[in-house]
Amino acid sequence: MTTAPPVLDFVRPFQPWMTQCEEMLSRFAGGHVPEVSGPAMDTLVAGGKRVRPMMVFCCSSRTEEFRLPLVSAAAAVELVHMATLVHDDLIDGATTRRGHPTVARAHGADAAINVGDFLFARAFAELTRVGSPAAVSALADASLDLARGEMDQQRASGDLGLPVDAYMARCRRKTGALFAVACRLGALLSGGSDEAQLRLASFGTHVGVAFQILDDILDLAGSPSDTGKRRGTDILSGTVTLPQILAIALEPTLGNEIGRVAAGGEGLEALCDRLAAHPGTAAARQWAFDEVERAVTSLDGDIGGADADALRVIAAGMVDRYA
Repeated sequence: MTTAPPVLDFVRPFQPWMTQCEEMLSRFAGGHVPEVSGPAMDTLVAGGKRVRPMMVFCCSSRTEEFRLPLVSAAAAVELVHMATLVHDDLIDGATTRRGHPTVARAHGADAAINVGDFLFARAFAELTRVGSPAAVSALADASLDLARGEMDQQRASGDLGLPVDAYMARCRRKTGALFAVACRLGALLSGGSDEAQLRLASFGTHVGVAFQILDDILDLAGSPSDTGKRRGTDILSGTVTLPQILAIALEPTLGNEIGRVAAGGEGLEALCDRLAAHPGTAAARQWAFDEVERAVTSLDGDIGGADADALRVIAAGMVDRYA
């Protein structure tokens, strides 16, 4: 059994679709060789709000004739997301995810590679069943962006002079791409126009970027009991984020301090406290809020049968996540 996320008011009209998606995810993750299905099920059961499947449904017309392909697309997007979590945790050397040991920590690096690959394969196998080459192509393009975003992050490891533009491009690839394709698939598989697909994909990109910026702030300011991981994980891994970039721009000597703590780990909590209260972090937070506004503006025009009110609630949830 998986632990379903709480039912929000705007989700109630398509809750049966979400339930069907959850059942599909459980079926795909389990029922295979224990070395793979066990860790895959652990990743699924660990939770998550299933925001990406919600976005697939909210960006569709949600008529019954499109239900099965939309549920399959929603499950495929979430499986790709799960795969990236497993692989990212291995690459980053993370030991916990949502308060639970990562697959790499619990089962080893080889298991993490195999489980991530398995989840990717299951995602595309299911989406192929929908019979839409355009849908498969869209998810493949998004997956390529995810890989490029991860490579961008690795290449920029420890680069405290990273420009804001490079950081934002990484966010659009590493996080925004999967939100964008979730929105696009909802429109594509329920007959939405090209304009609707583009507008909704733009909405997803901006929401994804806001999500990533706020996640990077939470790495400094969040409680481990809430985030499920140690504070300052980005600093220790050499991942340079927007709050760090903007703080260093305002106070250049912070770069030396971040580099010193990243090298040895000593003084991490004090540095996190300092950065969390820094004006640069406040500026990063405002940047995320501006991205949410851009997302909402993307909904002005032809968005087909998408539920604009529900999408606005999702966008607002990005802000509430930080509050």
